[in-house]
Amino acid sequence: MRNYLRQKDGIGMGAQLSNRKMNVKRLVVKVGTSSLVYPSGGLNLRVIDQLAFALSTLCGQGKEVILVSSGAIGVGLNALRLKERPKEISEQQALASIGQSKLITMFNQRFAHYNQTIGQLLLTHDVFDFPASNQHVMDTFDRLLAKHVVPIVNENDSIAVDEMDHRTKFGDNDQLSAIVATHVDADLLIMLSDIEGFYDQNPLKHDDAQLIPTIHHIDDETYAVAGGRGSRYGTGGMVTKLTAAEIMLKDNRQMVLASGKDPAIILDILAGKPVGTWFTPEEKGGMNSNYSAVKGYKSL
Repeated sequence: MRNYLRQKDGIGMGAQLSNRKMNVKRLVVKVGTSSLVYPSGGLNLRVIDQLAFALSTLCGQGKEVILVSSGAIGVGLNALRLKERPKEISEQQALASIGQSKLITMFNQRFAHYNQTIGQLLLTHDVFDFPASNQHVMDTFDRLLAKHVVPIVNENDSIAVDEMDHRTKFGDNDQLSAIVATHVDADLLIMLSDIEGFYDQNPLKHDDAQLIPTIHHIDDETYAVAGGRGSRYGTGGMVTKLTAAEIMLKDNRQMVLASGKDPAIILDILAGKPVGTWFTPEEKGGMNSNYSAVKGYKSL
């Protein structure tokens, strides 16, 4: 008998699926490179358009929305018709510079189609480390949101490096999105990825893998399912998503991990529909149960 989930306090999975509370005024949406860029390197224009549509719709409903977007280096690779990501940091930073300008141009075109204004913020980690710069960037977020503008955030990959005690890199945009969400007092972080949610084992390798609908706590056992805290499977794997979720839970906030194939799923999430994996503190979920996965798989 498979023992992929441990159930506590007698709450069934069906109850978990039907009791999502999404009272959201301010939210952060993170979209990964795999959602925005085809494996061939070209921009996924349909996803970008649907993302602009969904976020513009939410703004029209009076919600405050921040978008954290990856993809700059991927777009830069395609622009220069390169087959492989270069190893040299300076080469990667040059690609990020090229790709970011093309990416924000495309976002601007598609959001404008839905009469929605956007702004751009390129951040480094030290912005949050120093009180003065942190206050300035928070003021910028507040002013943009007050003007019904969607801030589009990315790490400033063209200059960010880890050097001695001067932290500039976030490590990955999953963590960046959680740091932004906690600093701007967002009610919810929606993370759109190339996977439907958090599974008990790798769904690409196991046909019987099952989605875990709700998680209240993240511990070493949860990380073990994703390949362990020290996993080296890229910057956008499941471990980094768990790290982002852990940041949100520790700050008593919610996160949903869902597929980015159709960004209109954002509207379903806010309607409380049971899609993806919902990371929520017990008091927000109104339940006393926790699901823990015990079968391991490598992060995606």
